[in-house]
This record gives sequence, C-alpha cells and structure tokens, in this order.
Amino acid sequence: MPRFSVIVPVHQVQAYLPECLDSVLTQSFADLELILVDDGSPPDCGELLADAAADPRVTVLRLPGPTGPGPARNAGLTYARGDYVLFLDSDDALTPGALQALAARLAETGEPDVLVFDHVRAFWHGGSDRGGGPLTPLAQREPRVFRLRDRPDLLRLPTAVWNKVYRRRFLAAGGLRLPPGAHEGVPWTWCTLLTAEAVTVLERACVVHRQRREGALLSGATRRHFDVFGQYDRVFAFLDEHPELARWRPVLYRRMADHLVGLFLAPGRLPRAGRAEFFRRSSRLCLRHQSSAGRTNLAHVLVRLGARRTFSALWSLRALGRRLRAAGRSTRAALLRLHHSVQCRRRLDPSLAVFLAHPADGRPVYDGDPAALEAKARELVPGLRTAWVADAAHAAGLPPGVRRLQPGSAAYWSALARAKYLVSDGDFGSRRHKRAGQVLVQTHQGTPLGRLGVELRERTPHTARPARGDGVGAEAARLLERVEDWDFSLSANRHSTLAFERAYPGGYTTLEFGAPRNDVFFRATAEDVAALRAELGVPPGVVAVLYAPAERDYLHGGAPPLELSRLASALGPGYVVLDGAAARRPAELCLAADALVTDYSPLMFDYAVLDRPIVVHAPDWETYRATRGTCLDLPNAAPGPVVRDLESLVACFRDDRWRSAGAAERRAAFRARFCPYDDGLAAERVVRSVFLDGARPAPVVPRELRRPVAVPARKDGARPVIHAARRGDGSASPPPARATRA
Repeated sequence: MPRFSVIVPVHQVQAYLPECLDSVLTQSFADLELILVDDGSPPDCGELLADAAADPRVTVLRLPGPTGPGPARNAGLTYARGDYVLFLDSDDALTPGALQALAARLAETGEPDVLVFDHVRAFWHGGSDRGGGPLTPLAQREPRVFRLRDRPDLLRLPTAVWNKVYRRRFLAAGGLRLPPGAHEGVPWTWCTLLTAEAVTVLERACVVHRQRREGALLSGATRRHFDVFGQYDRVFAFLDEHPELARWRPVLYRRMADHLVGLFLAPGRLPRAGRAEFFRRSSRLCLRHQSSAGRTNLAHVLVRLGARRTFSALWSLRALGRRLRAAGRSTRAALLRLHHSVQCRRRLDPSLAVFLAHPADGRPVYDGDPAALEAKARELVPGLRTAWVADAAHAAGLPPGVRRLQPGSAAYWSALARAKYLVSDGDFGSRRHKRAGQVLVQTHQGTPLGRLGVELRERTPHTARPARGDGVGAEAARLLERVEDWDFSLSANRHSTLAFERAYPGGYTTLEFGAPRNDVFFRATAEDVAALRAELGVPPGVVAVLYAPAERDYLHGGAPPLELSRLASALGPGYVVLDGAAARRPAELCLAADALVTDYSPLMFDYAVLDRPIVVHAPDWETYRATRGTCLDLPNAAPGPVVRDLESLVACFRDDRWRSAGAAERRAAFRARFCPYDDGLAAERVVRSVFLDGARPAPVVPRELRRPVAVPARKDGARPVIHAARRGDGSASPPPARATRA
C-alpha cells in the first residue's frame, strides 16, 4: 500500500501535462501511486498518458466523456490505495521535496485526517506569489494537531481541493465525495475540515498553481461562476444533516456572502449581461439561508436585500476615495523627486556620511556592519558628521548624538543627494542615483550560504518570494541595478569575496578585511557577558543554547521547522534556549550563549569567531538546497556536529558531542576558512581605507594571539554543569520571556 495516492484529472492541458507528471514522478519521496483520470481529453493528452503509464506507479483511467473535475477526481478516488490522498490539477506541479515534507509532517503529528499546506500562484505573465498571503493561518505553529474549532481562521484560506492531503480512510468513513460543477472546492473543503477529528498544517509551498490567461475552468468572464449558488446550497444541506455543526452556520454564511461580493466586484469574472442576474440570485441565496446569518456587515445586508444599485453606488464612492488618496501620495512623491533633483545640484558635503541597515523583523535597525563602521568612523575621522536612516519605531536604538533620517522624508533625500559617503548593507532606494564624487560602501549582510544576485534569476516559481537582506527577491533585483554605483564591497573571507563577485559583477574594490560587526566579540568583557546572561534570565550553572534558524523562501514568514518550546522541553531543566529571532542585537545573544544551534543562518559564521560550540540542525537540507540554491556544501564543511531531527539534536547535547574534541576540530577548520581576519580591528581597517584615504590599515592579529571573550566560568573555575535532562522538574524557577526553558 503506497503512502500517497496522487489523483490528477486531465482535460485539454497537453501543454502543461508533462511538467505536472514530471513533478510527481521525480519526487525524492517515491512511495506513491499516480492516478491519471482522462476526462475526455484530446488525442495529444492521451498519448502523454500512455507514455506515463510505462511507470509501474502510474494508473490511467479513461472516462467515456467530459464530466468535470469533481466527478473525475471521484473516479480516481475509487481506485486509490494510498494511506493519504492528494489531488493535483493537471496544469499544476508539485514543488521539489513536497512529498517528503508532507510525509514527515504526517508522521510527526500522528497521522491526522487532514493536512493543509501552502502553495504558489504562477501567473501567465511570468510573475508569482505565495497563495496564502502574508498573514496566512498556516504560520501559527501551536497547537500542532487540532480540530477546526481550535483554529477557525483556517476558513480564511482558499477553498481549493489541491492544497490539502486527506487520510483515505477518513474520506471513506464520512462518505465524502466531490460535487459536480465549478467551485466544487467550497463544499468539499468545508465538509472535510468541519468533520475532521485531527487537522495539522504545513507552512511550506508544496504546489505551484498555474493561473492561466485562457482555458482554465474559471478564467475570463464565464457563467460557470453561477455554479457557486448550488455549491453553497450543498454546504447548508450538509449542515442540516449534521445538527452538531450548527455553531458554524453564521461563520459559513459570512464566508458565503464575502465570496459572492468578491465575485461580483472582481473585474472580468462575470459576463457583463449576467451581472444583474448574478446579484439577484445572490440575494435569493442569502434569503434562503438568512436564518444562519448572525452578525453581518453593510455589504451583506445590501446583497440580501437585492439593492444592487445602492451597492454599486457605495462601492463607486469607496473606489473614488481610494483614487483620491493615491493621487495625494503621487503628488507628494512628485514633490520629493523635485526636491531631490534640486539638492543634487548643490555641492557635496565632504563631512557627511549616511548609514543604513535593513533590519530583520523586530530587530533594532542600528546593527550589523554599518553600525560598527558608523561608530568607528565617528571615533577616527575628525569632523565627520554621521546620519542614520531609521523610522520612528527604531529611533530608540540609535546612539546619542547620531542624527536620525526618516525614510522618504525631505531630509532623507537631501542627505542622500549631498553626503560624500553612503554605507549600506542593502539598497538606498529605487530613486537614488549616485552622484559623481560620492563614495558608496556595500557591506552586505553576512557570509553567504544561499545563492545571491544573478544566480537567483534561474530560481523556480515556488521559491520566488520577495524578501529582505541577503539578496533574495526584490532586494536582489535592486542591488543588481545599483552594482555599478558601488565603490567598495566589504568581505569577511575569500569565500564571501568569490560569492559576491559572482553574484554582483561590477567594477568595485573588494575590502577583504573581516566583519566589523564581530569586533564586539573582542571588546566585550566577562562582566558584559555575565550582565547579558542575567538580563536574559540565564541562571548560574545552566547552559544557554542560542537557536537561530534561517528564513525559508518556501515558508511564509520564513518559519523554522523546530519550535522553541519543543526544543526547550526536550533539552530539559539544565538548559535555557535563547530565541535567535528575539528583538535585540544578534551579537548580544551570541555573547550570552554557551552554544549555537542553527541550520542555514549566516549567524553561524559570526558565532564561530567566539570559538564556542555549534551544532547544525539540518532536517530539510535537500529541500533548502533545491529551492534556495547554495554556494557551500554545509554538511561537509559544518563547524560542528550535523543532526537531522530533534531526537538526534538532544542526544548530541546529552552525550557531550556538542563540545567534544571532534567538534572542536571541525570548528577550528571552519574558523580558519571563514574567520581569517576577525580580530577586533576589521572596522578600523575599513574606515582607514574608505574615510582616511591613503591611511595604512591596521595589520591582522595572528590567529594564535586573538582572544575573543569567553563565557564566564563559575567561581570554582568549572564550566556550567549540564543537569540530567528531565521533564516535569518543578524545582527550576521560570526564566523571563526572552528565554525559553523547560
């Protein structure tokens, strides 16, 4: 019996079918059967299906004539033998590693009835986006297994058939089948979610859903959208048959009314001659089920009353208001462009330097290499005035005496136009053009592990998510447009130099001087570290483990696969887990930690400077490498033990492999390769080379003489004791919110 039955209805998609079939049959997880349902396709599709049937995992069913996607899927479901069923449209595709990720999630959540996952929409014009949106309910990680009453926000997700995996026995026990007609996902989705005893989610894009310009079932203005009325009647008939689900009536009524309003307002969805009819039938549908209405808004009331003209007039007024606000924003932008042009005609200010860092979510903006260079420039360069680009939310993180520039303000554009020096780890903005005589320093954002710049142009649609920082998505495109503006590119090591020069080819000068942000590891004292540990709630004699995962392009919000609470609980009371995504500077967390647990975060290259233990937790390395692309074989170059799951990670700490002699050898080789210049003087070398033209940079301190600050030893000189990892030991006092402890 296979683990997955993948059911694909096929009807007139010969241009896309090969990609769909290939995406299933080349999955790294091969325990599957592929059921292809020929729903009255033309001969070209039949030939493709016949070729696919050469694979013993493929079954081809031929229906006598076109029946529609619902009945075709039902036909495939009759023949399915897998533990779980996944429906895939024949013009869509599975992402690489999707079935492996689904299988792992099903196993770790105890074989739930339904697993809901994310998808990517690939548009006909070449663009793409994440289907669940930026506030997807899939981002919520607890509880891991639940019923719909515990997570009603799942009803906000698209009512698609193909964004879920279903336990086959659950479908059979409930007699669940897909209805005919368009919008068949409405009753199917809600009936399965309402009756499932165990549901889980996976915040990973497992399907690329193609948005075709023409030929799709619901593309263009079509009367097929009128099928939605029958589908909602089926939903409420199902509720009539299951009185125990009565609490969901108001919720589903509101979702129905929102759906009808959305179809009516969406341009090009309905035939022009049928819009009035659609509104009338929407009104009748709402009146039929008004006993379920509960609390509704004005739009729902107008639909129920059939007040189409009033509804249209109201929405026209709202649209006018939006256009007026947009016009106001455009006018302000035009005035700022004019102001910037005027400022560009004034002389450069040789004593002004502007700095910018792009913060991670919740992290102070005064951070990273730009912050280290700003502080050292004020110290070494006589008469230099510095300004830092930061919004009001990050103002508190700026040092005293540093001028703040509000992004997009007139002062901001004046400073960019007149400053002699511009220092950033990203881009200053799409409208800024470097003037003759200006000096631009690109610091980047850490030592790269994933691919950057031009190397990202070959990425597949399921990885295309705009992101900040290390060059992903929109930021990468902007950096590539501005490479010719760079005078200097900062690099911490030879690996970074080669990676940046491949990714961002240009005529700049590379300053391979080390990472200025890591100078603090040599300036900090044992007293500083002790104070940080106390502030973070790390009790004496307890091991502080910093967990710093990387963002995943294939997950909304970049959520990591390991939850902090699970890690803390598994390690036990002898440990405190520090959150690497906490709203404080990464260097402070590094200084406070006894060890780092990470997967693919660039922070590992910085933490290695401290010469403290590092454990690499890489459960999805193959998926990450396939979707993101990498410029380093991390498992073979790791700075410490490499583990694949939580159990192995905990065992690594319990048997002391995390700080063994073998781990120290790997860390030493890693430091020699990636931290050759980190000696506490990197910022000084950069400042002297850029701001003090002709000044001799400070020499690199020999490796054997470097002394990064260590974790304070206990009074008896011993290292912190690792207590036996026990659960339920109530003797430990609870730490502050910034640390997670068992």
